[in-house]
Amino acid sequence: MTYCVAIKLDTGMIFASDSRTNAGVDHIATFTKMKVYEKPDDRLITILSSGNLAVTQGVTNLIDRQLRAKETGTAEAEAPSILEAPTMYDAATIVGDALREMQRRDGVFLTASNIDANASMIVGGQIKGEPPRLFYLYTQGNFIEAGGDTPFFQLGESKYGKPILDRVITPSTPQKEAAKCVLISFDSTMKSNISVGLPIDMLWYPRDSFRVGLQQRIRENDPYFTMLRTRWGGGLRRVFADLPDPDWLE
Repeated sequence: MTYCVAIKLDTGMIFASDSRTNAGVDHIATFTKMKVYEKPDDRLITILSSGNLAVTQGVTNLIDRQLRAKETGTAEAEAPSILEAPTMYDAATIVGDALREMQRRDGVFLTASNIDANASMIVGGQIKGEPPRLFYLYTQGNFIEAGGDTPFFQLGESKYGKPILDRVITPSTPQKEAAKCVLISFDSTMKSNISVGLPIDMLWYPRDSFRVGLQQRIRENDPYFTMLRTRWGGGLRRVFADLPDPDWLE
């Protein structure tokens, strides 16, 4: 399974994804679920993915193939590549079209073999001339956009990490607090679901910079993450112990 988070803040955007995939308890592997397309001083687009790994890798390969065709002058159509899309809406449409193509090509065969072909993706970033934008793509290729009331999207095992995000994250949350909140949501998810695990890929995009601000991979024994999960767990236990008992249960 997967857990991914993307947050749109007033100051920029945070993207994070785990890297664990599994086909049973005896077959666990690590694959990155974050893809970054960067054109300095023009755009930064990040894709997070969840679901059938073959389908999601196929999507990014179709997008990359279109990019190579444009670069070599062998493109079969005049449709813009993801690095030429005029808006983030158009970039999300390109990803959605690739997702539909993979479902048309492989979906029926996977379903016939009782293999789940579902996949979902988050597409976010900024293209020069418009503000940062964030989209959630469904397995059918259609999508919705994040707004002020919903500044973040999650993929995969979202239920364990959502409560902390709901309580803390607003568009005005400082980026360091938002990053801390994201890591706590990952810790909560990993505590409750063994299919989500380290390493965690994180990316910070500063608004209007049109380039990666910081990209970090958090691995086992990372000092900050180890400290954070230890103090968070201990703090929860202390707060719980301080809460008054229900008098009506005497």
